[in-house]
Amino acid sequence: MRAVLPVISIHTAANGDPANASILVIYTGGTVGMAYNKHGVLAPMRFSEVNKLMPELRHLRMRVSVLSLPDPIDSSNVTPANWLMMAAIIQENYDQYDGFVVLHGTDTMAYSASALGYLLENLAKPVVFTGAQVPVGRIRTDARRNFITALDIAAARHPDGTARVPEVSLFFNTLLLRGTRAKKVESQHFAAFKSENLPPLVRAGIKLEFTDSLIRPLPTEPLQVHTHLDDHVTILKLFPGITEAVVNSILGVKGLRGCILETYGSGNAPTQPWFLRCLEAAHNRGVHILNVSQCEEGRVEQGRYETSASLLARGVLGGDDITTEAAITKLMFVLGLGRSAAETARLLTSDLRGEISVL
Repeated sequence: MRAVLPVISIHTAANGDPANASILVIYTGGTVGMAYNKHGVLAPMRFSEVNKLMPELRHLRMRVSVLSLPDPIDSSNVTPANWLMMAAIIQENYDQYDGFVVLHGTDTMAYSASALGYLLENLAKPVVFTGAQVPVGRIRTDARRNFITALDIAAARHPDGTARVPEVSLFFNTLLLRGTRAKKVESQHFAAFKSENLPPLVRAGIKLEFTDSLIRPLPTEPLQVHTHLDDHVTILKLFPGITEAVVNSILGVKGLRGCILETYGSGNAPTQPWFLRCLEAAHNRGVHILNVSQCEEGRVEQGRYETSASLLARGVLGGDDITTEAAITKLMFVLGLGRSAAETARLLTSDLRGEISVL
């Protein structure tokens, strides 16, 4: 059983005023939560003293509390178990807060945002992921802007009190992106994330500009938090010159249940007999293969060209315009549901959390 973690309240202008939104910040690790200590070394910042680092918090018209993991995670070490833990924390605190902000390292933030998007079914409150390229202790940091704006978005409500962004999202630099659509594209500049196949949910300029991408009906059912992810999955990225031995070694992994096949262009792949035999053999063993394009923009259209039509006959499923990050986490999620092969295939090709465009 997971230990109960302490929640720290941060003083803001709205403390004690029930009319203002209450936000829970979940600090998992990453650059955004670090500052230089007295030895000049980057270390996780103490959120009990966050007002000293971000005095802007005192002017926010909301109540902010922070739950910090006892052992902050470098995002390169994030696992499905961490995603389940984050989902459980939100479930435990769901009725006490109006929204949630997850501070996370940037390297795998898009994966985590996608995973939480699937795990939190019927979500009616904001869950905003954010982070930073530069630590808060530096002068030219993006941590303050990203954190403050993420809080502002999480607290935004309609006049009737319902959330403006009732879904898992990712804010960075000036854009709020759907969690299941985000992709990290930069490591040296502040605009680190993009969403090529869906416009931003919010553009943050002088004021927050909410876009039409947000128009989704609120769920009528209560929040359902899923507790299983199947990590018996892999990614097979095609490249010119890939060999039969390589494909067989990946698709032949013992216990493999699912594979993301990263293909060329609109879903095209080699038509050599050995390659098609490998796919067919994996499919016959019960491996679900989802075709995802290597292109950042565009979509898989299986059957448009001869080089993709042959995949259909081998049981390969088309992933439409889903990102690899959203595809691999979706594969874990759907396989974790334990459904029949036919139902698993249907769910993999259906839009569950806004991860693909319904034409």
